[in-house]
Amino acid sequence: MSDTVARFRRLLWRSVAGRRQWSVAKQVFLLQAALVVLLVLSGVIALYLQSERDTQSEARRRSIAVAETFAHSPGVLQALAAPQPSKVLQPLTEAGRKAAGVDFIVVMDTHGIRYTHPMPSKIGKRFVGTIGPSLAGRTYTESVHGPLGREMQATVPIEDTHGKVTALVSAGLKVKNVTSEVDRQIPIILTAGAGALAVSTGGTALVGRRLRRQTHSLAPDEMTRMYEHHDTVLHSVREGVLIIGADGRLLLANDEGRRLLRLPADAEGRHLFELPGLDPETVELLASGREATDEVLFAGERLLAVNQRPTDHGGAPGGTVVTLRDTTELQALSGRAEVARERLKLLYDAGLCVGTSLDVRRTAEELARIAVPRFADYVTVDLDDGILHGEEPAPTAATLRRIAVHGIRGDHPLYERDRLIDFKPFTPQARGYGSGHAELVPDLVAAMDWRAQDPQRTENILEYGIQSLISAPIRARGVVLGIANFYRAKREPFDEEDLSLAEELVARAAVSVDNARRYAREHTLAVTLQRSLLPRALPEQSALDVAYRYLPAQSGVSGDWFDVIPLPGSRVALVVGDVVGHGLHAAATMGRLRTAVHNFSTLDLPPDELLSHLDDLVGRIDQDEGGAEDAGEIVGATCLYAIYDPVTRRCAMARAGHLAPALVYPDGSVDYPELPAGPPLGLGGMPFQTAELELAEGTQLVLYTDGLIEDRTRDLDEGMELLRRALAGHPDRSPDASCGAVLEELLPQGPTDDVALLVARTRALTSEQVADWDVPADPAAVGELRRAVTKRLGEWGLQEQAFGMELVLSELVTNAIRYGSEPIRLRLIRDRALVCEVSDGSNTSPHLRYAATTDEGGRGLFLVQQMTERWGTRYSPQGKVIWAEMALRGAPPGLPELSLDSFDEL
Repeated sequence: MSDTVARFRRLLWRSVAGRRQWSVAKQVFLLQAALVVLLVLSGVIALYLQSERDTQSEARRRSIAVAETFAHSPGVLQALAAPQPSKVLQPLTEAGRKAAGVDFIVVMDTHGIRYTHPMPSKIGKRFVGTIGPSLAGRTYTESVHGPLGREMQATVPIEDTHGKVTALVSAGLKVKNVTSEVDRQIPIILTAGAGALAVSTGGTALVGRRLRRQTHSLAPDEMTRMYEHHDTVLHSVREGVLIIGADGRLLLANDEGRRLLRLPADAEGRHLFELPGLDPETVELLASGREATDEVLFAGERLLAVNQRPTDHGGAPGGTVVTLRDTTELQALSGRAEVARERLKLLYDAGLCVGTSLDVRRTAEELARIAVPRFADYVTVDLDDGILHGEEPAPTAATLRRIAVHGIRGDHPLYERDRLIDFKPFTPQARGYGSGHAELVPDLVAAMDWRAQDPQRTENILEYGIQSLISAPIRARGVVLGIANFYRAKREPFDEEDLSLAEELVARAAVSVDNARRYAREHTLAVTLQRSLLPRALPEQSALDVAYRYLPAQSGVSGDWFDVIPLPGSRVALVVGDVVGHGLHAAATMGRLRTAVHNFSTLDLPPDELLSHLDDLVGRIDQDEGGAEDAGEIVGATCLYAIYDPVTRRCAMARAGHLAPALVYPDGSVDYPELPAGPPLGLGGMPFQTAELELAEGTQLVLYTDGLIEDRTRDLDEGMELLRRALAGHPDRSPDASCGAVLEELLPQGPTDDVALLVARTRALTSEQVADWDVPADPAAVGELRRAVTKRLGEWGLQEQAFGMELVLSELVTNAIRYGSEPIRLRLIRDRALVCEVSDGSNTSPHLRYAATTDEGGRGLFLVQQMTERWGTRYSPQGKVIWAEMALRGAPPGLPELSLDSFDEL
């Protein structure tokens, strides 16, 4: 019950707290409803309390009566004296309990130990309650929580014939089982309360309807606020407000409306046509009753913006409400604000549209286009001629080149684009270039110094209609790079505010021009360095028919490179590589790697060993450049190295993170050979592997960098398929034509990254160009071998080389027999030079030394060096090869006439 009262109080408090949002009718109804509910609750509470008291009294009375009746019943004393009192008393107490309508009758001894109980399990246990008063001979009642729940019980003594208390009996019942009148009375009370609430609701509805009609359902505080707002509109609002009736009479005018229209004090209630001082146009608009939105009217010297709306919607009385706003000063301010907004918009657009690329010419064009026609009618941009090449500008305006010309018409008489202009020192352009500040010439007709630059051309400019000029220097980082000229024709001339805008506009573009200049300088240096590091011409060789293309990226340079390196024995090495990154660092690294490949190739190493040495070099470069100032400049590169032998038609290749080459076979088919994929250079720890392919004569070997096939718009597989398509079906096409066809197919719009493309068609030396012999391990075989070589040289028409070649092969073969191991072979190759190769199965290599005059030997290799162009050693899986090349000419002069037989013992 207490919870119900608390909830009602909270509900009542919320209702009272929110009464400011209710109308008067709602508040009256709430009060009546609250009274009815309060009366009903009071009745229920009183009935509840009365029921509680009656229940307690009835339970006590019935408990005492039952207990006393059983205590004085005949046979109770005899049952107590029996050996087992519980067997006799338990049936008696249960029968008495049911007959009396109580919940329990318990008989116990004087110590409180039960003889009986409705729950047999409780017999023999101690009685729950107070037995002291009953042992003294009194009847005692109490309310306890016993085994059956909350109980009202009475305890009565059982006395023998001498008045001695021999036992106790307790009877009681649960309080909830006592019948109460509250259940019958509550419905009556609630019905009466509901009837009273219904009667009050009906009365409230009748009263509320009248109140709502009179107050428009407004609460008193809302009506107060409405009056305050009404008073504010009339006296405080800085906008005129008029209410005009349907008959054209002025019903209401606030203070601002009276001031703007100069209305008299008695204007309210009078017809609009009766009011003095109003313009006819104003009276016509106000009396028409039509809608108007920001219509401008003149009221004396004032410019008023009028808004008018009808008030006859929603059942309201006919008429109009009018608002008046003084816009006299606002018109002037809005004009200036519009000009300022347009200028800010121009500067904002210039920030977005000028400097979109690192190209000086394009940046100048963007500056000229953004200013026409929003700021000027014609714009020219003149830059120092050295700027275009990334150089520093000159101190005077004597070498300015016109980079951009743009205007509203194309037939203007201004200097044309790309013309080199020498501005005289007294012209606005020269003064602005020298001072670094913009020059304003509002009237070109009166500017004689400007007209003296080129009298005939300036006269044509004036006749064309150009009247005003601003020459703003393009200045960045304290250096003047050129001049931007803004011209106006047949509109308001430039003023001081326009001068500030021109300076700001050019200042924003100047940073982009200077960035483009710096980029052009760096790009020129990088391209120059890169081209100086690449091969300028292909070396002469007979093994391959080679063509190449190298395309630098449209922006920046990278480290792509290629090479064709002749090797001993008519062999040729093909190299293609790519250094990660762009700029001078990548180009310089590329030059170092290309030089390293040339140096390693002179050792005649297999492809896998050469890449291993190159990988170590890149690792050392990373360590050397790993300082704090070079953090982030980590070198990474890929490389493909191939060696083609025209004698055996075998090609040995190895790659370090590079793409596999394409092979175009003589039948026109294209294939990408399966080459072991080694890691990129610089990672270290992983070995490289060499793969050998036998190529038919006429096979085209296509080497390339990733810039050829990879692009933002396509993936690697798609690019390789395009390359296959460009190469397939043209076996007879020359390597140079293949290069052109590939670039046209894969890069029609130009490369976004550097591209190196190398196409080599294989050739093979015929059997007439190669002769070889098996050499027995017997020094006596050297003489026979010399005669066979002399005979073959005669067949080749090289009799002049016979003497020198016999000296060379005698030394080399003798050394192989003496210090090498079998098998020993001799091979002669007639190509661009006469090559002698002696191979054996050992890995020991001879060394050149200078013998003293008293030494008996040690002069053989010295003679070989003197008789040949070059000689050397290369190693193979089967041993080594000592080779020597002799030019196809007569014997070198100055050698003594020696007999060939004297070398039989070498």
